[in-house]
Amino acid sequence: MKKWHIATLVLFACFISTALAQNTLEIYANAGEHRISKNIYGHFAEHLGRCIYDGIWVGPDSDIPNVNGYRKDVLEALQALQIPVLRWPGGCFADTYHWMDGIGPTEKRPKIKNVFWGGVIEDNSFGTHEFLNLCELLGAAPYISANVGSGTVEEMVNWIVYMTSDEDVPMANLRRQNGREKPWDVKFIGIGNESWGCGGEMTPEHYADLMKTFSSYARLYGRNLTRVGCGANSEDYNWTNVMMDKAARHMDALSVHYYTIAGESWSNKSSATDFGEELYFRGIQHGLRMEELVSRHSAIMDQHDSRQRLGLYVDEWGIWTDVEPGTNPGFLFQQNSLRDALIAATTLDIFNKHCDRVRMANIAQTVNVLQAMILTQGDKMVRTPTYHVFNMYKGHKDALMLPSHLSAPDYRFNGDRIPAISSSASLSDDGSMTVTLSNADPNNSVSLHVIFMGKSIDKIQDAQVLTAPAVNSINSFEKPDTVVPKVLDAVKKSSNNSLQIDVPAKSVVALKVK
Repeated sequence: MKKWHIATLVLFACFISTALAQNTLEIYANAGEHRISKNIYGHFAEHLGRCIYDGIWVGPDSDIPNVNGYRKDVLEALQALQIPVLRWPGGCFADTYHWMDGIGPTEKRPKIKNVFWGGVIEDNSFGTHEFLNLCELLGAAPYISANVGSGTVEEMVNWIVYMTSDEDVPMANLRRQNGREKPWDVKFIGIGNESWGCGGEMTPEHYADLMKTFSSYARLYGRNLTRVGCGANSEDYNWTNVMMDKAARHMDALSVHYYTIAGESWSNKSSATDFGEELYFRGIQHGLRMEELVSRHSAIMDQHDSRQRLGLYVDEWGIWTDVEPGTNPGFLFQQNSLRDALIAATTLDIFNKHCDRVRMANIAQTVNVLQAMILTQGDKMVRTPTYHVFNMYKGHKDALMLPSHLSAPDYRFNGDRIPAISSSASLSDDGSMTVTLSNADPNNSVSLHVIFMGKSIDKIQDAQVLTAPAVNSINSFEKPDTVVPKVLDAVKKSSNNSLQIDVPAKSVVALKVK
């Protein structure tokens, strides 16, 4: 038979196979090229509301059980989550923060007004030492946001030297005087935050010039620091283009911020818990916009940086709703539902698939603010549904991303549609594979055939599912285990290289196979 006849038959067979295949996930287990950086699973802690004070830090004299001032229950929960990187002190707070206010004896630290978040008085009892020591306890890389909006190059340089120098120089000696002999291992420094907005209302051209100056001195005094340029507000692609055109060689990464709004506008974001299927659908749909944003910003970066030297850091993301009734509107305290867990899962899948360029992401925020991992009330603590998603996805950290092809139904609502199924697959160094799936459809389960192309599987090592009675189910302080992972029984081997799995409605699933 002639070669072209064989090729035709192969193409025809592929066409027939594709046409007949329904609800199939094909994972190309031998085709991985890029690793999923663990820093994609990063976090963000700002001096905002009760994130730091009462959330992470209660002080050593508190009646709440603590470890040298850190809430013991929160610390242990975050340690279990294996946070890879933590961004601090902001956010908008960063460009009003002067680091020397937060060092030395606590009783001598000056108080300041938090002008962005509620106008409360900040006593600076949580400063550089408290943050960096926390990172050591968590095993997390520190990501410092430097003050560009109201700060100076000299202030930033002094801070870098204070944190990282082991030489006999004034700032390093001041650190020693304050009780820390050896320098900390600081990995990342952000050159300002949201400089297009609360960080100074700058044009991209002005910020690019200013960033080059700050960044040049950051490199001189912190040679091992990854310098992160302040990037765009969601779809501001011009900002990215200007930064890459004018300042690419002065940074090691560029950030972007995007928040999911389920409601009509920023002034009417809608409730975190009081919503029906329409706001549920819009929340998931708007969360999926991250795919377009990451793709388009990456494409612009590719035009200037074809070798992908620079990383794209989505260092603020998550769903932003109205605050909980009766709470300070400047504290951004919101509950966390099963919908938020699905938004987290679909967003992490997007980052995983773009791991060639996306090398860090930081969900906003860690405790008591926006899409938090943990909520506290007095001496009570609760892990949110989003916390559990991050825990279920841990197997992807630093694993080899496996490309895949998905054929599955859409979730339809009022004449609109979005993909029902989202997925990620990765291969760890020990040979195990992690597969995560989510089903956004709140009404229908999906029976899915998962095929591992080019690899046999011996056993299913772990299978978990996260779901709940309703899309707006939450973990409350009274009922903290409403939305928690459980063993998934509806999965089985169907051959030596495939699984059959029923993905329940409104659920997140994590599998580990080998």
